[in-house]
Amino acid sequence: MARLSGTRPTAARRWGCVAAFLLLLLTVQAAQKADFSGDATAATINHSLTLLQRLQELLQNGNGSDSVLRVRSAASEEAKVFHTHQLLLSLQSEVFESLLRNQSVVTLHEPPETAALFEKFIRYLYCGGVSILLHQAIPMHQLASKYRVWGLQRGVAEYMRTHLASESSQGHVVGWYHYAVRVGDTALQESCLQFLAWNLSAVLGSAEWGSVSVELLLLLLERSDLVLHSELELYTAVEGWLSRRQPEAPVAERVLRAIRYPMIAPSQLFRLQAQSAVLARHRAAVQDLLFQAFQFHSASPLHFAKYFDVNCSMFLPRNYLAPSWGSQWVITNPARDDRSTSFQTQLGPSSHDAGKRVTWNVLFSPRWLPVSLRPVYSDSVAGAIQPVRIEDGRPRLVITPAMSSPDFAGVSFQKTVLVGVRQQGRVLVKHAYSFHQSSDEAADFLAHADLQKRTSEYLIDNSLHLHIIIKPVYHSLIKVKK
Repeated sequence: MARLSGTRPTAARRWGCVAAFLLLLLTVQAAQKADFSGDATAATINHSLTLLQRLQELLQNGNGSDSVLRVRSAASEEAKVFHTHQLLLSLQSEVFESLLRNQSVVTLHEPPETAALFEKFIRYLYCGGVSILLHQAIPMHQLASKYRVWGLQRGVAEYMRTHLASESSQGHVVGWYHYAVRVGDTALQESCLQFLAWNLSAVLGSAEWGSVSVELLLLLLERSDLVLHSELELYTAVEGWLSRRQPEAPVAERVLRAIRYPMIAPSQLFRLQAQSAVLARHRAAVQDLLFQAFQFHSASPLHFAKYFDVNCSMFLPRNYLAPSWGSQWVITNPARDDRSTSFQTQLGPSSHDAGKRVTWNVLFSPRWLPVSLRPVYSDSVAGAIQPVRIEDGRPRLVITPAMSSPDFAGVSFQKTVLVGVRQQGRVLVKHAYSFHQSSDEAADFLAHADLQKRTSEYLIDNSLHLHIIIKPVYHSLIKVKK
């Protein structure tokens, strides 16, 4: 970086630098737009890397500089000085264009975290590229937003969406979600929220769980697609969050009332009432829910549904990974041929159904052909069959009950298939497909997956990792009396 000079460059020198830069740009563009027109001798001469190198040297050495940025931060008494070129900064940022219109020396005040990245930020304006780490994403996005460098802002947001699975010592997804809320990036918000929901067990045991805001916690608790071992695991994590954060009583009560107590076995509910300090402190706020949960477990679902509205989230299971709710299925060499398996689940979460089991048959086909692509006889050549390529097929997963029973009355089953992938060295849930009893399969199951390639992102060591979850859903057979 060049030192601050006491004299400004002459106008001729400034515009000479600009002219040289524009000449370089025009030369590259002219070469890239060469008219090939079938001429075998035509070629593209590309010196763009050399151009980028020269632009970096302009910033590094301050050659032909016509503007100076002084960046001050509360963390340092000295200002960082950058000898820059008004044309290059103005091309990328309308803010810099306005700041440098009538002055050549500008003092900028930045927080310590953005001031530390300002050199990277300026280098991007010269070269169009920048490398960042997880902890640098938010301050770089702040700089791009503040100075209205929209390309960089979009690039950092995309980096954040694609690096949710990256492992960091303190975690980062929760912080990114809170930042996305502050800046109004709804796409990043939804990406973070979905990642947290589908990989909640990993988050519950991490350092970032304690940084979850009240708003985010309530959003997560209202979701039925949370993937975790059991509702008891969720309660234990919420109890820890409440103990650390010590929110006001109304907030704590809203959080505790979002737990689905009917999904917790009576023996575990008794233990919580006896041992949970948080539950003891707020017992009055959730006493009705605990009483209702015990009633739910003591009566048959059909009898219970006559008096209570079971068509609500309190009686809807989340995506529990415990064996009584489903089964993991690892399919080796999934592109090879059809596979099948079977497993059993508990009929429902009620203790009244604890001894009742449902057997499920599952069929996986890697190259199932829709009717529109199946072979048909051609009219042009008698007896000829239209050729069908293997790649025309798509993966198919069919889940059907192996039995029917009067116990199924008032109960339907939602089927959820989780697809595990390895991202940044960790096995995480990337896709979740849900379909109901009226359908035996998910219409879009792995529709865009390429299982033929060993390097497919859907495969872990050439195997497809699935977890199939069966969620019993109760329905009121008689209208509930108000």
